[in-house]
Amino acid sequence: MKNIFQIYKTDLLNIAKVPTGLLLMVALAILPSVYAWVNLKAMWDPYGNTSGIKIAVTSKDEGASAKGKTFNIGSEVISSLHDNHKLGWTFVDEEEALHGVERGDYYASLIIPADFSGKIASVLEGNPQKPEIIYTVNEKVNAVAPKITEKGASSVTTQISENFIRTVSDTVLSRMKELGLEFEAQLPTIRKIESRIFELEKRLPEIEGVGNRALEIEQKLPEIREKGDKIVRLEQQIPEIDKAGDAVLKIEERWPQIEDAAGELLLIQEKLPDIQRAADRVTELDQNFYKVEDALNKAVDDTRKAGEITSAALDALPKLEAIAVDGGAFADELQSFLQTNDAAFQALIPVVKQNLILMQQTADDVTEITEQLQDANLDPKPFLAVLGFAADRLATAVNVLDRQIDLFTRLNKYLPKAPLTDNIERLSAVRSNFTQQIEQIRSIVTAVQNGEKPAKDIVSSLNKLSKEASMALGSILSKYDSEIVPNVTKALDQILSVAKNSAEVLRTLKDKLPDIKGILQDAQAGIQFAASGLEALQQDLPQIRAKIHEAAEAVQTKMGQFTEALNAAAPFIRNDLPKVGQKVHQAADFVRNDLPEAEEELRKVADLYQTKFPEVESAVHQVADMVRDDLPQLEDAVHKAADEIRKVEGEGSIAELLNWLQNDMTKESDFLANPVLIQEVKKYPIPNYGSAMSPFYTTLSLWVGAMLLVSLMRVEVEEPEGIVYKSYEIYFGRMCIFLTIGFFQALIVSLGDFFILGTYVVHKFWFVVFAILISAVFVTITYTLVSVFGNIGKGIAIIFLVLQFSSSGGTFPVSTAATFFQKLNPFVPFTYAVGAMREAVGGILLSAVLKDVLFLIVFIAVCYVVALALKKPLSGYTKRVAEKARQTKLIS
Repeated sequence: MKNIFQIYKTDLLNIAKVPTGLLLMVALAILPSVYAWVNLKAMWDPYGNTSGIKIAVTSKDEGASAKGKTFNIGSEVISSLHDNHKLGWTFVDEEEALHGVERGDYYASLIIPADFSGKIASVLEGNPQKPEIIYTVNEKVNAVAPKITEKGASSVTTQISENFIRTVSDTVLSRMKELGLEFEAQLPTIRKIESRIFELEKRLPEIEGVGNRALEIEQKLPEIREKGDKIVRLEQQIPEIDKAGDAVLKIEERWPQIEDAAGELLLIQEKLPDIQRAADRVTELDQNFYKVEDALNKAVDDTRKAGEITSAALDALPKLEAIAVDGGAFADELQSFLQTNDAAFQALIPVVKQNLILMQQTADDVTEITEQLQDANLDPKPFLAVLGFAADRLATAVNVLDRQIDLFTRLNKYLPKAPLTDNIERLSAVRSNFTQQIEQIRSIVTAVQNGEKPAKDIVSSLNKLSKEASMALGSILSKYDSEIVPNVTKALDQILSVAKNSAEVLRTLKDKLPDIKGILQDAQAGIQFAASGLEALQQDLPQIRAKIHEAAEAVQTKMGQFTEALNAAAPFIRNDLPKVGQKVHQAADFVRNDLPEAEEELRKVADLYQTKFPEVESAVHQVADMVRDDLPQLEDAVHKAADEIRKVEGEGSIAELLNWLQNDMTKESDFLANPVLIQEVKKYPIPNYGSAMSPFYTTLSLWVGAMLLVSLMRVEVEEPEGIVYKSYEIYFGRMCIFLTIGFFQALIVSLGDFFILGTYVVHKFWFVVFAILISAVFVTITYTLVSVFGNIGKGIAIIFLVLQFSSSGGTFPVSTAATFFQKLNPFVPFTYAVGAMREAVGGILLSAVLKDVLFLIVFIAVCYVVALALKKPLSGYTKRVAEKARQTKLIS
């Protein structure tokens, strides 16, 4: 360390002893600053002086007319460019414009052709043609100017497009507003048609009923035809009917004599019916007496069984009393529980809503994550923990949804028409959606863990699913207070009502048990009484049967033949003969009065059937075919139309359309012309181009200063007599003077940027500190190359400068450079030097600055390792190469 300091001290003294050397050191400290300041001043604000870039403008537009309006777009463009001073617009004829561009008098030219307005107007004629502006540019004059003139040409076409869109949209939207007024005028008619469709839908069951009756008539047509044929055959029998009518008239004439004979028979039979009736009852009882025995035996058995059942019921009654007592206690406890915990049931409603809100927030979080993952330049690894947390929340949400669906399903059973069914289906769809999201998140996590970029389609699909889930939950939440809460409250009230009714039933049963016991005891007493009576009757039954049998045999022996004869004639005389006489008189009146007219009507009906029935039959078949084939389609069409109308009315589409048609057309036209506005947010604003370029040119000047040092100053050290320096002592000792001059180079150039040029810098102190650090890095690199490799090191330093100029991203973004330079970017010190200086100029981001400083220190460390490892082994070779170079008498 002593020798290193000795070398540094000797160098300082040698410089101080020679005024020329001291002046040279000052010049070496100042020269790099001049390089940076001249370049920065030259390009301080190049884009603020674009008015000097001349562009020739020529309009040959002949104009056009449309819808009675005449316009000339070319003239409008020329007029607007007169007020535009961003570029040097020069208005000349076509020949001057083309020759001026060719000679370099103008950087570019814009020529508007004669049919420009005509082609724009063609869009209103149904055959649109895109107009063209002829843009000619001389790229030989300057490399940057064509880009500026191209931007100017684009702004002209953009302005024309905006004006055209605004004009056309204003015309179209004005017409749409007129249509909106017409539509509003016709709205009552539309509503009337809707009501007619709904009325037709309501009448469809009646129409279907009429159709079914038509089908029934069709099925009965064969039966109707058969009856019609009978009418025809009846018409053919009219002569015979006339003969029968004459016979009826003759019977009517002799009917008084028939009635006298029948009266005499009734006098004889006057006493016989009572005897015959009693005999019949005795005989019938004798013949069916076994049925009386069977019935009596069955009654005795049934009575015995009833007694057994009643006794069993009375025996079981104490158990029922015990159950009733316990049930009464349970009813009291149930009633108390319901009253005490009614608030718990009511608290369920806000908890369900809160769960739905949390699940919607989970879906929104997934949407935000996927939108960030869609950035192609974003590193997805930091999102692993967030994705895992989102998957866990989704899994929890699926479990909550299962319980929510089960709750709504149970409550739905207590509601008429099950109004919660739609919400249950929506929640089931959200559950399926969440399950898909979990699977896709796992796919993304697996890809990131394997070092791969997640598939874009999976990220897009996950983004779409999360948005759909959020919308579905939002739809449920929008109706929660108005629809779901009333239904849930109603279901809970129903459950509480059922529970309370059950409790009342248990109390009633307990109070009625004494009555039940009394009824059973009364029934038991009655059954015992009936059993004793039936058993006594059963003992007397054989004697009764013997007496009935003797009476039946006596009646049958003496009265059989007589009774048979009278019974054959008497019922007819008493019951039927008067009716027959009445029928005979009615028939005779019909023959005399109505038969001729009936025969005439029969002939007409027969003729009508024979002539018209085929037409009726064909019509019935046609109606039936229509009912079978066309009526279902008609019903389906009516239902569909009604459903569509309800859907449109439910969504408010007609009202929304009418409202949209009546909007402010001026605002909407302006929106169509300029649908998107750019809101520029400058994160780290820098007021001018020169300040923005100061990091690069300051860094470049420090490398140039380091190159000047190694070019003009020696890296070898002359050893005093009697002292031998080690290689690392020579390296570090001589490098001290290089670092000292480099320090002043950095200090001068950074302070000059502030006080001479007025460069904008947010953190001036750190700008100076970073410049000193960068100078130390560059001096160390160039000094190490020359110290270890000699003149070859100077060549390497120059090559290193050239490579860094293109790969550091100091002027153009490195992403615009060739692939080789993009790959080289992380390995050159310029990248981190320019980055650190930019942080000081625009505003420091601590993580970025620490990264840049760390890498710059790494470059210093690498140089020290290279020097300590190679300087001594290569020192002999370096000296031989230097000696051979000096032999050329051209290279020092």
